[in-house]
Amino acid sequence: LFAVLVALYEEPEKPNSALDFLKHHLGASAPESPEIEALRLEVAEMKEKYEAVLEENKKLKTKVKVY
Repeated sequence: LFAVLVALYEEPEKPNSALDFLKHHLGASAPESPEIEALRLEVAEMKEKYEAVLEENKKLKTKVKVY
């Protein structure tokens, strides 16, 4: 751990997240940035689909009540 902290201190370009730096150098690396961005995009798309399905469900329930 001490060696990793020294490496962080001696790093010429400081990383955005010291915790991610430590995880990466200790072997518990986080997913790469493109992976994270792809997952965020997928979550956003799923939220949109979910909202659309909820709206459709609401309309169909209203139609069922009319009949």
